[in-house]
Amino acid sequence: MSSTPHDTGDYLAKRQLRTGAAGWVLLAGLGVSYVISGDYSGWNFGLAEGGFGGLLLAGIVIAAMYFAMVLGMAELSSALPTAGGGYTFARRALGPWGGFATGTAILLEYAIAPAAIATFIGAYVESLNLFGITDGWWVYLVVYVLFIGIHLSGAGEALKAMFVITAIAVVGLVVFAVAAIPLFDPANLTDIPPTDAAGASEFLPFGAIGIWAAVPFAIWFFLAVEGVPLAAEEASEPERNVPRGIVVSMLILLVTGAVVLVLSTGALGAEALSESGNPLVEALGSGAAATVVNYIGLAGLVASFFSIMYAYSRQTFALSRAGYLPRALSVTNSRKAPTLALIVPGVIGFLLSLTGQGAMLLNMAVFGAAVSYVLMMVSHIVLRRREPDMPRPYNTPGGVWTTGFALVVAVISVIATFLVDSVAALWTLGAFAVFMAYFAFYSRHRLVANAPDEEFAALAEAEKELG
Repeated sequence: MSSTPHDTGDYLAKRQLRTGAAGWVLLAGLGVSYVISGDYSGWNFGLAEGGFGGLLLAGIVIAAMYFAMVLGMAELSSALPTAGGGYTFARRALGPWGGFATGTAILLEYAIAPAAIATFIGAYVESLNLFGITDGWWVYLVVYVLFIGIHLSGAGEALKAMFVITAIAVVGLVVFAVAAIPLFDPANLTDIPPTDAAGASEFLPFGAIGIWAAVPFAIWFFLAVEGVPLAAEEASEPERNVPRGIVVSMLILLVTGAVVLVLSTGALGAEALSESGNPLVEALGSGAAATVVNYIGLAGLVASFFSIMYAYSRQTFALSRAGYLPRALSVTNSRKAPTLALIVPGVIGFLLSLTGQGAMLLNMAVFGAAVSYVLMMVSHIVLRRREPDMPRPYNTPGGVWTTGFALVVAVISVIATFLVDSVAALWTLGAFAVFMAYFAFYSRHRLVANAPDEEFAALAEAEKELG
């Protein structure tokens, strides 16, 4: 393992992000925008795995895991505020191997999730009969090209545009809730006939195993909220604003997820909703409210697509700047946006979207996310034990007990992805293995010592030796 300075002045000068571009309100909006597409589409496939009861119970457990996890990440981001996010935390706690493994899992999540969202955007566009489009790949191409272009204009502009789109999407959920309440029928929640699975009932038609199988779809209600710390280098007072932003966004998402799950299933019925490409619209029928929600739902999908694109670019930027990935990926343009870090994962995501398999891509993204959650929670526990005196402007309530709970549920979530679609999970595991092989045979010998994440780790080692 080698880590050497690399053209100290000029190297980092070409790899600068714009600082002070976001306060906690924009960061909270970023957290919501990462996830809000999950309220509009994708989660409902979990009804086919666990029924309403299974998805509800899975959702409660997953919501608790995410809340515990973001409290742990709030602490880590206040102590280590860089664009690497989870990779930086794991690099400090688990060394280069653990850091790269975490960064790779996050990158797989963020590169694949937009591909899944693109297929959902295509479904909404087709249902609206916009421009007479009946073949989704045109939609996938347009959204990738358009939003990469906007991101290349700079972080401040992108974050503000993201905030506006997200606010519109939240309004759409309010419109949906008001329109769905009169349509709600408790009998619709349990209209899937019980199977012969162990413990099957009206509430749990697929038995207890259905709860586990519904976990990856429950994750879709919150997937990517953990990406808020990736904006740390572009935030004002990151040690204060990043923790506040991630916690506030999580609180908002808890409310929106519960409203969507209960009202849409109660309006249309679990069985019909389990196969829908645009569940909120179908739950409302064909009235004016359904049309409004359909158009605004498109905004919600766009918000998440747009913001997760931001996340994958920052994760790619941080790994590249430190030498874990090819260094050319971290060079920024005159607007301080990482050009190739936006374009290369975007091209890969577009190619994946051409499969049109939204549910499969969703499971692949969840696999990467769940692996990263395991490693990030281990990192929090290790740093609490090994570096108790590390400055922490924010401390996780409950400490390692909180993140220990999140760790256990994250492990269960990794296994659950194999229950839903073992082929998708294995493909993602294979991609993860390829990245790790690249690190083992090439990049671990070419790390950049003066990159911020490597400096954090080197400082910790020096302090340990002095201590």
